[in-house]
Amino acid sequence: MRFTEFSGEWKEELLDRIATLSKGIGIPKEQLSEDGDPCILYGELYTKYKSEIIKQVESKTDIDGSKLKRSKANDVIIPCSGETAVDIATARCVPFDSILLGGDLNVISLHKYDGAFMSYQLNGKRKYDIARVAQGVSVVHLYGEHLKTIKTYNPTLPEQQKIAILLSLLDERIATQNKIIEDLKKLKCAIIEKVLNGNNANNLRLGDVGSYIRGLTYSSDDVVEYNSTLVMRSNNIVNGSLLDYQNNVVSVNKQISQEQQLQDGDIIICMANGSSALVGKSSFYDGKCISPITVGAFCGIYRSKTAITKWLFQTNRYRRYIWNSLQGGNGAIANLNSEDILRMSFPLPDKQTAERCIKLLSSLESLIESNISLCSKFFQQKEYLLRQMFI
Repeated sequence: MRFTEFSGEWKEELLDRIATLSKGIGIPKEQLSEDGDPCILYGELYTKYKSEIIKQVESKTDIDGSKLKRSKANDVIIPCSGETAVDIATARCVPFDSILLGGDLNVISLHKYDGAFMSYQLNGKRKYDIARVAQGVSVVHLYGEHLKTIKTYNPTLPEQQKIAILLSLLDERIATQNKIIEDLKKLKCAIIEKVLNGNNANNLRLGDVGSYIRGLTYSSDDVVEYNSTLVMRSNNIVNGSLLDYQNNVVSVNKQISQEQQLQDGDIIICMANGSSALVGKSSFYDGKCISPITVGAFCGIYRSKTAITKWLFQTNRYRRYIWNSLQGGNGAIANLNSEDILRMSFPLPDKQTAERCIKLLSSLESLIESNISLCSKFFQQKEYLLRQMFI
């Protein structure tokens, strides 16, 4: 896929023939000072707002007698180590002259090519070439000598720059969309805390307005590939949002009771996990899954016809209840039981205020979900272009 004004073959070149490969030298964050050169942390390179990524460090600081690694605008950086090869094989283009913070960074200083274009190329079809040359098991390493053998395919500089501009615009749109989603979520949390976490006169006990249903127990022998019951686990619970029943799902060939079948409005709760921080997180189900669907044994279902209970699970008061109710930990699996959920009580505002709150929060959640869907489409569009615009 190309812009119509360009033609001719792309040039195949090894990465070390078109760039100088070096390594970044790390600096402890505590050595940052008010004066000096701008510094970049690797993970912050695509932060939209420049004020959030510029930090300061003394210009003459040395590490082990070596000068700090200076990076020029248009350089491309890739981590030297990480948990998986695909995770570390992610390139970023440096947007301005800086000092790199982070000792495990490969720096690719291009001789005549566009850094943004090269980063997109390395993040497209070349990403898996990079992942293949990485070495290690528990920690994966990727160094300059590995990158030397990576083949790149490059058009003329004007075509590189036009491709990079298009993809950069998509990145900016995705960043803007994520900011909109983040702001809407903050607004929702602020309303929840203001209205549902105050000193209201009326109390509501979860056990009085709803019931708890235990998750399904199954074995590895029950797991099948498709056309059976979907079982939701902890990784399907997106805290404070819709249940994710599209990704990382398990299908089992086992009958479930009518009560265990998820219903529209059900709250799904993580009841046990090796990480105590994950216990108590909750999602709500929208009733739109076309397959039979339930939850696994480490999760539970809270079911109520009282609409406002959905947001009670998103309050700070709920999180404090969870923290005080947790059992296990210290090496054992942290867990809750059904009574921990059903005995929780919350102060509620008067009926009129509660109804207005429900209406407003419902509208906000619809807006958040539509913006998440839009962001996902932008991301899919970028992934498609990365596949189609590079050899």
